Amino acid sequence: MDSQLWQGSLGGNFSDCPNGSQWVWDVFSECAQDIRDLTSIALGLVSICCFAGASFPQYYQACKTGNMDQALSIYFLLGWLGGDSLNLIGSILANQLPLQVYTAIYYVLADLVMLSLYLYYKVRNQSRGYSAPINAAFAFIFLGTVSATSLLGRAGSTVETVTFKGRTLLSATVDAAGCEPFTKKEIIGFTVGAISSLLYLFSRVPQIYTNFKRKSTEGVSYYLFALVMLGNSLYGISVLLKNPDPGQAEGNYIIHHLPWLIGSLGVLSLDVIISFQFLAYRKRRPRTSDEREALLGKQDEPLDS
Repeated sequence: MDSQLWQGSLGGNFSDCPNGSQWVWDVFSECAQDIRDLTSIALGLVSICCFAGASFPQYYQACKTGNMDQALSIYFLLGWLGGDSLNLIGSILANQLPLQVYTAIYYVLADLVMLSLYLYYKVRNQSRGYSAPINAAFAFIFLGTVSATSLLGRAGSTVETVTFKGRTLLSATVDAAGCEPFTKKEIIGFTVGAISSLLYLFSRVPQIYTNFKRKSTEGVSYYLFALVMLGNSLYGISVLLKNPDPGQAEGNYIIHHLPWLIGSLGVLSLDVIISFQFLAYRKRRPRTSDEREALLGKQDEPLDS
């Protein structure tokens, strides 16, 4: 789950964005000069919606089957939570746009709900005689976690939120070769983004192993991975569509966004493997009585000599 579509930078005004869209600048603090930039922003927003809604099918599936502790790998959930937590920390440290900070907070909250459901069913399935105290304890822990995370996000979003601006076209220093040097803020974001991307990648491996070990995907919602796959695809395309800074080479632009591209497109490849597992381990339709009789009849037929 990546929300680092726009790299916020301090300073700048609309005069630095010739022929840009005024409303895009006002709403997103981003310079969109042509259809390529507008398409990039639109795809980025749709990807955020996909990520935001991805958890809800799994919530429903968990309540429906009650075996979430068996269906999902705890390391998958912890890796996902770690990646989103670093994404939130990077957004705050690098003074990202408020939209990015709020989105990162939502991702962490969604992960905490998922992890709470996992632990709830883990404890409940092992201690069925103590369901009432377990329900009360997890409700108390969940409310405390949500409150603490909300306070963290409120504190992070109050740091110079008025001066958050998008990429300024005239302030970047680009050398003759088209290479824009990394700023201190970008180095922090790059490092945090790289670690976050690794956590996203490695989180899929335990889930793939869990599905393989169980020879089943029962209790796992495919819509969770389908929406994440769609979100990662749109996010990767949106980053690749975005115009580089004036004078900046395309290759240098890719390097500046490499951790998030690896995190999105790399995770996409692993989610494709999980999709194949859903196809391989899906429940076969039970045979009808007529089909069973026909099958028995074929087995009773004498073999040709």
